[in-house]
Amino acid sequence: MSDPDRRRRVVVLAVCCLSLLIAGLDVTAVNVALPAVSHDLDAPVSGLQWTIDGYTLAVAGFLMLAGSTADRLGRRRVFQAGLVLFTAGSLACSLAPDLPWLVGFRVVQGLGASMLNPVALSILTTTFTDQRERTRAIGVWSGTIGLSLALGPVVGGLLVASAGWRSVFWINIPVGVAAIVATGLFVPESRAATARRLDPVGQVLVVAVLGSITGAIIEGSHRGYGSPLIIGLFTLGAVAATVLLGYERRRDQPLIDPSFFRSIPFTGATIAAVAAFLALSGFLFLNTLYLQDVRGYSALQAGLLTVPMAGATAIASPISGRITARHGTRPTLVGAGLLIAVAAMMLTMVTPTTSVPVLLFAYVVFGAGFGLVNTPITTTAVAGMPRSQAGVSAAIASTGRQVGNSLGVAVLGSIVTEGAPDRDGFTAASHLGWWVLAGCGAVVAALGVLTTTGWATSSATRITARFPAEVAR
Repeated sequence: MSDPDRRRRVVVLAVCCLSLLIAGLDVTAVNVALPAVSHDLDAPVSGLQWTIDGYTLAVAGFLMLAGSTADRLGRRRVFQAGLVLFTAGSLACSLAPDLPWLVGFRVVQGLGASMLNPVALSILTTTFTDQRERTRAIGVWSGTIGLSLALGPVVGGLLVASAGWRSVFWINIPVGVAAIVATGLFVPESRAATARRLDPVGQVLVVAVLGSITGAIIEGSHRGYGSPLIIGLFTLGAVAATVLLGYERRRDQPLIDPSFFRSIPFTGATIAAVAAFLALSGFLFLNTLYLQDVRGYSALQAGLLTVPMAGATAIASPISGRITARHGTRPTLVGAGLLIAVAAMMLTMVTPTTSVPVLLFAYVVFGAGFGLVNTPITTTAVAGMPRSQAGVSAAIASTGRQVGNSLGVAVLGSIVTEGAPDRDGFTAASHLGWWVLAGCGAVVAALGVLTTTGWATSSATRITARFPAEVAR
């Protein structure tokens, strides 16, 4: 590879990392700002859940559309459009007059974000064609998650303390503008060899499944899970999922190709993504409320206490990339799952007076586990899929992450809502939530073994053989 080619690849990697940084900063900074949002807008716990899940549901619901559209119209074009929408949504969030408007603008942000990470991943997949080089690049890209986690709580805490919660959205604007300009200058355009047709019916069904089930979980905690509305939402989700599978099987170019899930590594990576990000979003949601509402720390203090977790993630992510490139995905997935499970089990014993060193140790263990998990999930999902379908396969894997994000806030928020009339009640109710997160870690570890068997590898080979090789365009 010539030096100009290498430099171009490095610049493309930097731009893709910038997109992940802006999205990651937003998530962690907004989590720190939740108590301030609650006080200023008189928002209940369910309102805080929708502030987070309005964003993640939009991301999850439109990731696959963004991925297939990028493969068809051009990955750089869709990537830039996402940056523009995300930046404009951030500005609108900072001006939101009340909770419904804030949630609505968070949805706009989410629509923009749906065009960022999966498309960036497909850009990396087509730019770095060597398997080992691609794995290292994905490791650096995944390490940006750790950097955003490290910066987000501190930056968010500083902004909330100095200029109020609205300022947490301001940081996205200059970063977004810089990313838009850099994309136009340095990122090459690419498309799939075979363009996919739009699938509006499939898209509507995906949104119906995710929105109805998440809404039922959030609203069921205070409306009652036996109420007609909640039963109706769960029923709608189940029916939409059934119709979606049947409909997509009959399409030549489906939004979600059901045959992808015959690949055991791909399916396992998607489930592992759901479990890992459910654990992360659940951790951030529970821990933010615990530190500020139970322990009485300020937003800045809570952000600083979270830095060791984020730092461990930042350190573990590139290490995960090197281990995965050399030894495969099993060691990192199993190690990640076990560390997440151990950290969550430690937090099942938390009380309103648990010592700070004990908390910090659990945070570091959790952060190290989460830092290990991203590279093997991405590598497992993408490696067994053809590059001609890079946008869609990356989008499905990323959808798993966002579904996990949505479920983490919905499930954990609902668990603590019913049993948290005061600080002691919140802490006791959170114990069940931490056990749920420990179970997520166990699932990730088990999938690390299952997805690396010979049986699993052969299933991925059979699926890859069904698609034509990528043709550069």
